[in-house]
Amino acid sequence: MRKIPEVLDAKIIARTRFFRVEQRDLRFTNGTEVCYERLVGSAGGAVLIIPMLTDDTVLMIREYAAGVHRYELALPKGKIEKNEAILDAANREIMEEVGYGARKLEHMASLTIAPGYQSHCTHVVLAQDLFERRCEGDEPEEIEVVPWPLSRLNELLAQEECTEARSIAALFMARERLAQQ
Repeated sequence: MRKIPEVLDAKIIARTRFFRVEQRDLRFTNGTEVCYERLVGSAGGAVLIIPMLTDDTVLMIREYAAGVHRYELALPKGKIEKNEAILDAANREIMEEVGYGARKLEHMASLTIAPGYQSHCTHVVLAQDLFERRCEGDEPEEIEVVPWPLSRLNELLAQEECTEARSIAALFMARERLAQQ
């Protein structure tokens, strides 16, 4: 296994409400020195939840996505607050975004997005045995909840508004896990 490069220097070179850009000066084991820049995510990362209303019905959400300037159909997700456990964050987020809590939560995987320049990590959580419970969230408008049969995953992927890669990966992971149960 290769040894990771030595960090010679690291500093924040830009900051917004949501993002920090870090410059990292690195030395590789062959002596080559390179300057990289990366987006630094929150320390705890985020959760993406697969809330299963029934054995075949997943609760998706349709909400505005500023990055693509349209409404996107995806799984509920959100930032893990400081000192919050992954499963607690997942349960809080689905209560805020879909109006359900879960009695059974399973951390399935942790995913990165563009790891060449982003440090962000998303923890994928399968939520089952749901019960109605709505908590107030921080969304600027009410989120539309869209029940979708997991058995019709191919039809979902044909929707122009369903392009969020983490959601797509998580749905395939959930379908495989549930088929094994």
